[in-house]
Amino acid sequence: MQVNVHRLDPKVSLPTPAHPGDAGLDLAAAETVSIRPGERAAVSTGIAVEIPVGYAGLVIPRSGHARRQGITLVNSPGLIDSGYRGEIQVLLINHGDEVVQFDKGDRIAQLIIVGVPSVTWEEVIELGDSPRGDKGFGSTGR
Repeated sequence: MQVNVHRLDPKVSLPTPAHPGDAGLDLAAAETVSIRPGERAAVSTGIAVEIPVGYAGLVIPRSGHARRQGITLVNSPGLIDSGYRGEIQVLLINHGDEVVQFDKGDRIAQLIIVGVPSVTWEEVIELGDSPRGDKGFGSTGR
């Protein structure tokens, strides 16, 4: 699949997988930012993308940052609709105990491109049965 990408900053890297076959494409910071404990930051990536109709981009946290520093995304996953053409920004939050700094070029999140089916809704009087039924939060922990 081809996804068109526009570098808003000629010095930033394009989204790339760390290893062949990886689902996540690394997104890098286009600026230096420090995030204090409990603080949120919208971090620029310096790129805009043209995701094809029928697909969406999901921005997800990097597991190493979450484990070592308590850094994750405020809105995980972040959603990039196919019609959006603005700069990708990553909404980071620091759940750790120390200030965390990301320098320009540091990997801050991952982007996954996923298929999104076209959905139509049909209102019905009653839903079909399933083994789970209406059992929700915590129902599988018993």
